[in-house]
Amino acid sequence: MYVLNQFTKKIINDFSPMWTNKQVWEFEEINENLTFDMAYVEPGKYDENVWKSKSSHPDSDVRDVAVRTFDNLLDGEELWIANCNQKKIDEKYVPYLMATIVDTMIEEEVCLNIKRNNGCLSISIDRDADVIDCKEFFEEFYHLATGFNYDTDTGIPDDETEAEIYLTRLQEEFDEKMKERLGDKYLPGNNDPDTINAKD
Repeated sequence: MYVLNQFTKKIINDFSPMWTNKQVWEFEEINENLTFDMAYVEPGKYDENVWKSKSSHPDSDVRDVAVRTFDNLLDGEELWIANCNQKKIDEKYVPYLMATIVDTMIEEEVCLNIKRNNGCLSISIDRDADVIDCKEFFEEFYHLATGFNYDTDTGIPDDETEAEIYLTRLQEEFDEKMKERLGDKYLPGNNDPDTINAKD
């Protein structure tokens, strides 16, 4: 039986509940042009020179780096993230980075290991988890995972109309559950706050 990685479980517990899209959006509104130093590291081979190596991405957008360099994660490398020019991450950015990276990776259908390493945040693919095992991981981020592409054998009907009804009901259940748990912090589905708040 699969058990969520202990380091990942700890960091999720430390920062639970995970941020919603609304919280991410509000954080980005307050902290414009958020960038971080990032570098790829082979497991167990970190040293500070990595920040000056060709595998580093200084002063970069986390979504952009995660998407452009996803193959590095597939190859088993860890993505290390730090504040620009500091070689460590400020704790206030950790929940933002966790939500942002998981949201970026949802369509890849991979389960992630997330932990703090030498003052930085490190992300890697959990190679011991399969798609079904990822359920436990994504349940922690289910406000982001509502649009997750499940395989057809996980309960979604083959018929397109029935599938749409099923997914709508699932969305409504998620929304209700999250609204109870998070109140006004929760933004239903993956809607853009600008759209939600727009006046007719």
